[in-house]
Amino acid sequence: MACSHASYSCGLSVLSSDEPDADAFAAAVAAEAAAMGAGFALIFFSQSLVEASVLTAAIQRHAPALLYAGCSTAGEITPQGLDEGHMLAMLFPGATFAAVSTMVESLAATSMDTITSEVEKLRRALGDGTQKARDHTFALCFIDGLSHAEEAVTSAIHWGLDDIPLIGGSAGDNLKFETTRLISNGRVASDSAIVVLISTEIPFHVFKTDNFEPTDDKLVVTASDPDQRIVLEFNASSAAGEYAASAGIEPRALAPLNFASHPVVVKVGGEYYCRSIQKVLPDGGLSFFCAVDDGVVLSVAQPKSMVETTRTALEEVETRLGGIDMVLGFDCVLRRLDALNRQVFREISELYRTNRVIGFGTYGEQYRSMHLNQTFIGIAFGQRQPVKQRDKDAAA
Repeated sequence: MACSHASYSCGLSVLSSDEPDADAFAAAVAAEAAAMGAGFALIFFSQSLVEASVLTAAIQRHAPALLYAGCSTAGEITPQGLDEGHMLAMLFPGATFAAVSTMVESLAATSMDTITSEVEKLRRALGDGTQKARDHTFALCFIDGLSHAEEAVTSAIHWGLDDIPLIGGSAGDNLKFETTRLISNGRVASDSAIVVLISTEIPFHVFKTDNFEPTDDKLVVTASDPDQRIVLEFNASSAAGEYAASAGIEPRALAPLNFASHPVVVKVGGEYYCRSIQKVLPDGGLSFFCAVDDGVVLSVAQPKSMVETTRTALEEVETRLGGIDMVLGFDCVLRRLDALNRQVFREISELYRTNRVIGFGTYGEQYRSMHLNQTFIGIAFGQRQPVKQRDKDAAA
């Protein structure tokens, strides 16, 4: 497949390619942007296909006026479903979508107050001063998935949004866990975050879903390194050994597929959220994708049907919107691994294809004020309202 194209009734357009020709892809993006009057684009890419610097240079050559933001991935969600090794561009028509964005670099040296202040500047730039304006606005964020900063950054962004809904994904690098890249208007960075505010009259709905429920098996963190997201001990014993015993796995057999199929969850505000494990360390510790600390009580989770829980979530969104035109989705890479392990990968991919989901595989998901794991986060767009209906709604 070279460069493929899909258009949606809400006005969005998507281009994808599995060819490592950044110039050809950028030229196609430039042509489509000019044809549809796009003012902004989201761009997601596999580093196994193209380097971030090569891609951004090509975009600057062919579409110097196009504003964009995006990141490297741990897999892509294209119009054909779940895939790997692609470049993907989602173009927003300027007539119906207004977008502003900012990149915050050097997260390790940036205060959270600074990030909140940057978000507030974005809101002023977008002109969301009224409640009506905020009701038609959503926020996206992309964060270096190896920065260990997602919890603090997500909270800081949320604090500056004044209840504007936030979703996002942590940039990945195809499970290499070496370097992720974020791109924005010609800039390429790691240890960074991008915030995008988008306002539109197109109806939309933000949602999340997962497919696990807690068991009575508890793992109490009794020794940890919170800054590095490492648990050294559960229940005063080796973290890897205790986890393996609770999940019914031989310790020496622990691998990403096991972690994807047997996550642990934490209860926050009456709801359970996954705290997924990244890898086993040589000393028997466990490295996590999310924040952990001494005293945290985790429950070993058991799976429900990924296909049925995802289908139900999408059906509920469809009912709420009166039909789904397309979905911008962020899907944890561990869900992809679990789908492969349980042999439902094709069914999940088909669900995404038929519901017109576009997005990427993440190293973690952002939902409102929370950084999560092993979830599917999305913003679904409904059909563009006819002019007469929009006028009627405005008069009401």
